[in-house]
Amino acid sequence: MAKKINPFEQDTLPPFDGFPKDALRFLRELKKNNDREWFNANKQRYEQSLKEPMQMLLSSLSARMKDVHPDIVVEPKKSMYRIYRDVRFSKDKSPYKTWIAAAFTYTGYDRKHDAAFYFHITPEEVGIGGGLYAPQGPTLKKLRGSIADDAEPLRAIVREKKFRKHFGEMVGEELVRVPQGYEKDHPEADLLRKKQFLCWKTLPPARVTDAAFLDDLVEAFDAMAPFIRYLVERS
Repeated sequence: MAKKINPFEQDTLPPFDGFPKDALRFLRELKKNNDREWFNANKQRYEQSLKEPMQMLLSSLSARMKDVHPDIVVEPKKSMYRIYRDVRFSKDKSPYKTWIAAAFTYTGYDRKHDAAFYFHITPEEVGIGGGLYAPQGPTLKKLRGSIADDAEPLRAIVREKKFRKHFGEMVGEELVRVPQGYEKDHPEADLLRKKQFLCWKTLPPARVTDAAFLDDLVEAFDAMAPFIRYLVERS
């Protein structure tokens, strides 16, 4: 008998044609059975219904994004988050995430610390967004300095028709008052108060079973790209 070829051991993954319907079913069942015994018994389902299609999606997304923004780096294995939770410092000891997600950014930057593109799939929604979620003090200080000096580049980006079509406006937590070091009536006070710089949209979860979900991601990330570029360069 000829040896079965595993396409995921090859350099090029098959093109994305949608997640199987079992993907969302698996996530719903995992939410009810979040323990190692159940997961180990269903690990093959996870591999076939979620992990492998996700890597196909990221491979196809990488190729498409290179045509639009060649300096955005999407790597199927590195961009996808592990399903295993880090429970060392959490009261919730559930061993598995009940969603799958991926993040990536521009070449030369780190998705863990710099502004990044992001999406996740849960049984309840598909979330697509990006930006700076938890910027550290020096990062936030530098970004606020750029905004105080000249906020128009950022304001112009979030006014763009494509950005507004997909995300509406910039979102994220903000301070009640203008941070220390700036006048309370500073003309850019609304931006200086921000602690997070994010954009976000959601889609129905069933959308992931359609091959056109790849188009949804490409269009959203293309609209978001100037926003992420501004944040990685100014923070």
